[in-house]
Amino acid sequence: MACNALATALRKGAIIMAWFIIPAMLVLGPFYWFYSYALLAGPGPAGGDEVRVVIPQGQGFQGVYNALVEGGVLEKDRRFGLLASWRGVSKKLKAGEYIFRRPTTPSEVLESLSTGTTLLHPLTFQEGLTISQVTRELSQRGWGSQEELWALCHDQEFIASLGVDAPTLEGYLFPDTYYLSRDQNSRDVLAMMVARFFEVAKSLEPLGLPSADHAGNGGGAMGLHEVVILASIIEKETGVAFERPQISRVFLNRLARKMRLQADPTVIYGITDFNGDLTRQDLRTPSAYNTYVVSGLPAGPIANPGRAALRAVLQPADGDWLYFVGRGDGTHYFSKDLKEHNRAVSRFQKQGR
Repeated sequence: MACNALATALRKGAIIMAWFIIPAMLVLGPFYWFYSYALLAGPGPAGGDEVRVVIPQGQGFQGVYNALVEGGVLEKDRRFGLLASWRGVSKKLKAGEYIFRRPTTPSEVLESLSTGTTLLHPLTFQEGLTISQVTRELSQRGWGSQEELWALCHDQEFIASLGVDAPTLEGYLFPDTYYLSRDQNSRDVLAMMVARFFEVAKSLEPLGLPSADHAGNGGGAMGLHEVVILASIIEKETGVAFERPQISRVFLNRLARKMRLQADPTVIYGITDFNGDLTRQDLRTPSAYNTYVVSGLPAGPIANPGRAALRAVLQPADGDWLYFVGRGDGTHYFSKDLKEHNRAVSRFQKQGR
């Protein structure tokens, strides 16, 4: 009798436990299914290696998932999509270039893609490069075709959207080191370089650099664009830092006396497919950039100047110089009148020979 009662009690207990355990399994089972997958190490050697995966712009979730599987970061498993949806990031995965150290978990993959921890590439542009050189370098490094970049540098709507009041972006692509990711397109990179220009320009306003909305008053004061033009000429005339203020003074003195600048780099800029040999005929051939022919500044900047060249326009050296000639060692000899200049030309030309 007692045994029957015990058996009946055990059966009732088992039924009661089943009523609790089965629902609990139904609730906790999917959770464990997600949780275990999220922490499951993906493919790859136990010692660990690195793989690079590029997620192009405009990829939907399936395209991102396929790239990760093809790159050897994930195994094929529909739980990845479910996990991304459960976490609310399936539509927040960012394009770009990623480095994954294998084996990595789906949870770590989603964290990287949703926060956009992409690989950054340093790209340095030296002072004095033209937009042709800048766009060629960007194109060669994979940030758009040179044709597209060149067109953007001349696109009036795009230029105006960046706050530049000029026909092209020549002079406003600031020379610096930029850290670029693969999810940035041509517009993004050019906008970054122009933004850097205005950042530097803002820091030079206490020295007298006009703001972007100051176009000059026609009475001798330069607007921002005129400062950029002159700075670009200074940048191309010398690579010696301490000479920039002297070069600036020469050009400012000549402008004040309404003398032509007679700067060879401006002539070269106006020659299509310059072959490296500047001739007397080139100096006599009219163009909007030939400062042997046109008075005042040329039609626009001839390169992208750096901070030191911009500063030289604002803080020129003190002196009455009107001429300078190369010494042959990268530096220049400065003269106050034509007679002294001719003697210097003769002297240094003989040394050159």
